[in-house]
Amino acid sequence: MVGNVLSRLLGVVREQVIASLFGASAATDAFAAASRVPTTLYDLLIGGMIAAALVPVFSDYTKPKEEAELWRIASAVLNLGFLVLSLVVLLLILLAPRLMWVFAYGFDVETTDLAIHLVRWMLPSVIFMGLAGILIALLYSRQNFTLPALAGAAYNGGIVVGALLLHTPWGITSLVAGALVGAFLQVALQLPGLRRMNYSLWLNPFHPGLRRILMLYLPVALGLVVSAVGVAIDSNLVSRTGEGNMAAMRFATTLIQFPLGIVAAALSYALLPTLSRYATMTLAPNNMGKNLGQGYVMKAVDLESPLGDQPSLVGGPALAAYKNTLALGIKMMLLAILPATVGLVVLRVPIIQLLFQHGVFDAHATQRTALAFLAYAPGLPAAAVDQILIFSFYARKNTLTPVIVGVMGVLVYLVVGVSLLSPLGMPGLALANSAQWIAHAVVMFFLLYRMVGGLGGLGLEAVATKALGASLAMATALYLARPILSSLLDTGGIVHLSAYVGLAIGWGILVYVCAILILKVAEADTLWQVVRRRLGRANNR
Repeated sequence: MVGNVLSRLLGVVREQVIASLFGASAATDAFAAASRVPTTLYDLLIGGMIAAALVPVFSDYTKPKEEAELWRIASAVLNLGFLVLSLVVLLLILLAPRLMWVFAYGFDVETTDLAIHLVRWMLPSVIFMGLAGILIALLYSRQNFTLPALAGAAYNGGIVVGALLLHTPWGITSLVAGALVGAFLQVALQLPGLRRMNYSLWLNPFHPGLRRILMLYLPVALGLVVSAVGVAIDSNLVSRTGEGNMAAMRFATTLIQFPLGIVAAALSYALLPTLSRYATMTLAPNNMGKNLGQGYVMKAVDLESPLGDQPSLVGGPALAAYKNTLALGIKMMLLAILPATVGLVVLRVPIIQLLFQHGVFDAHATQRTALAFLAYAPGLPAAAVDQILIFSFYARKNTLTPVIVGVMGVLVYLVVGVSLLSPLGMPGLALANSAQWIAHAVVMFFLLYRMVGGLGGLGLEAVATKALGASLAMATALYLARPILSSLLDTGGIVHLSAYVGLAIGWGILVYVCAILILKVAEADTLWQVVRRRLGRANNR
């Protein structure tokens, strides 16, 4: 938990440094376009494989007697990943001009040339990021979440240090140097957690485990190709809307990714190993009643304990445990993401001013970023819940369904984005992203509902209604308090702004917590216990 929060905080600091040093300028647009290439490549080759294939398959080999086989499979994946990533990176470095034609067609010649220069130097970072991703999946399968949570902090920290130390002689290229260092540190950070790993140069593409990984990943890869096309089209369209708009969308995305990273990603990856094991457990039918009856209902899921400490299930009880684990995860997600979304919408301008409006980042850039965020915000809760829904399919070794729904989502984006581009410009594209996230989540929930025989009786509607009501009460309280806070803190400058934002956030959290207590939302206590356990374990390390 602490590592994940640190990673997200450093991500915000990274964007603060970029905004302060380079603003929402043509150079920042060039870096934003260039950075999309390695990010898209990583998601396509490794990122999508972590949850869809690596963690579920690695988890099948975590028993002590199968440890040697786990190391063999992990070594094969690392070796194959290094070879594939190296060849692809080399090819894309040669094709960099064509890449920028796809991702940034609307840039002028000077900005395009800068983007080509940046992407060529940034692409090798994908090799380190890919190896780190494989190691992270291995650690996740062994119920180790601490070191993986620090990977993002290492990457963001590298960019921050690179920018601060090298921006004067190298300009925007200093961000690329920092990205290379940060990607290498991601690998180095994971190694202490795998001291017992017996790495070898062994590579057998016909090993059953490796073939299962590739078979599970193939549908995901097809879907990610479609997503990559969507990212390229999005980048291409944004590049046509004017200088600084791509940078504004990047800064707005930072605010979106902060709650998604802290809440959605952390909770989803914590649930995945448990969901995977519940989905694959087997037990002789005559022993089922000794463990769990058909009427079994989980009151709380221990997201911290290894599955070996939990009962083995099959059939009805296994499905009940799976559904209850999933439902509890969705409810905790809603309790955290709804107030975060509402609070960010209400306080978007002062928060953006506090975080980014320094140096060459001016008030006009703040307004553009706030407008982009407002268009992104409706899709934030859907994107958060959607991550759990996607992982719930991955846990059942079903990687094809999310792919098909993903293709539908990209089509939704294209229809909405092209329709709104002319009348609204950049905000229209952000709204198209929201429409894509919402449509994807709705369809995924409907399909999951049918797959598991419904999620009725698990309290999802009640928790969603109460969380939304408490969030709206918080928003009302924030609006009513704004004149009072402004008059009390009318000292001007960064002191006024920091105090305003700090007190407003504190007041909003207080109102939301009180509303949740009044509404008697039992799941809130479970969420708090999980957070306390993670914080306690982090402090004891």
